Amino acid sequence: MTRKTVVLDTNVLLTDVRSILSYEDSDVAIPNIVLDEIDKHKHRQDTPGLNARITNKFLDELRSKGSLMSGVTLGEERGNIFVAPFNPEFLPKGMKADDSDNKIIACALSLMHRGCNVLMVSRDINMRVKCDSVGIPCEDYQPEKVISSVKQLFDGCTTITVDNATIDDFYTGVPVLMPEETSLFPNQFVVLKNKGGKKSALCRYTTPDQPLRKITKYKNICGLSARNKEQEFAMDLLFDNNIHILSMTGPAGTGKTLLAAACGLEQVISRPKSEGGYDKLIITRPVQPMGRDIGFLPGTIEEKMAPWIAPLRDNLEHLYGDRMALDMQIEQGVIEIEAMTFIRGRSISNAFIIVDEAQNLTAHELKTIITRVGHGTKLILTGDVQQIDNSYVDAVSNGLTHAVEKFKSYDISGHVTLYKGERSTLATLAAEIL
Repeated sequence: MTRKTVVLDTNVLLTDVRSILSYEDSDVAIPNIVLDEIDKHKHRQDTPGLNARITNKFLDELRSKGSLMSGVTLGEERGNIFVAPFNPEFLPKGMKADDSDNKIIACALSLMHRGCNVLMVSRDINMRVKCDSVGIPCEDYQPEKVISSVKQLFDGCTTITVDNATIDDFYTGVPVLMPEETSLFPNQFVVLKNKGGKKSALCRYTTPDQPLRKITKYKNICGLSARNKEQEFAMDLLFDNNIHILSMTGPAGTGKTLLAAACGLEQVISRPKSEGGYDKLIITRPVQPMGRDIGFLPGTIEEKMAPWIAPLRDNLEHLYGDRMALDMQIEQGVIEIEAMTFIRGRSISNAFIIVDEAQNLTAHELKTIITRVGHGTKLILTGDVQQIDNSYVDAVSNGLTHAVEKFKSYDISGHVTLYKGERSTLATLAAEIL
């Protein structure tokens, strides 16, 4: 059987440079038009720009091993990689000769004419439709996905039916252990219910040999108190110094960022370091526009960043109720509000860090952030995996989803999914019906 030849579209390389090594039993063809397209993106200061530069560097290193025209091996038990030239003779009739996608299609048709078993890989839906219309097998590139569907995402809570005596024991302080065959994760919340459904208890699971823990209820934290059980779960973990990374997901208006900011402020301002307090609160978010980008912003760095951090200031001003007091805390360095652009290279110790809109991060970007965390720092990731503005990730491949699934088995982590909107009746209704 002829070895498969995978033709990679530009968007695949900009999404994940490791895609070159993702097809172990196949040859990899990169149309020379793709090299031109990659070159246009190399000056971008974001992940696609970084991937463009890494791709160029990787291909340049391969030149020392052979010719990219005839093919260079990608390693043992792997195929070869080569650059496929554009031949206008194979441009399908009716397709514009100056369109890059059409030229890539012509490269693929040329390879098929040479007898190659071609598979086009593209993240562009229209490109895949075009390929199918001219008889080129084509599929979407699927970056590393920790789950196959967003419905499988760990929600941090489960309901277990027990008898009345078990619930009574829990409330009276008798240790309640979960059976060994019960499949639970560290710091997963458990709702115990009796068979009739009239009695219930909110618990937190730790390890099989430890009894279920009662939820610590916090009230009047910067003027906020939990309004539902999921918010109680979140506050229980937000105040637990043994939890080093906490993810919070849910629709808009469920209180993810506001709750995290309130608990962070409480532990930075009101709790001394000797009692588990933190030196400062850092709130950041990725610079990712919703809809059409408005382009470069004028002014100083602070003025440029103001529109991006405005939603974070809104939450803090709501908690403070006094803009001057907030500005004073920011000037003293107790509170830092900044865009994600400047976090690379830092080492942050004994801080309470909130990364808002984390669903717009790639797994690689999130790894960069987490590795900035120093001793004594707590990291909070908030976001809605159903509202993604980054075209290079989706609900099952974004950084937040990776964090939820990858960390759920470790006792230094926790996760809470919030469901009930508390912002306003209108916001809750919009989240449900739009």
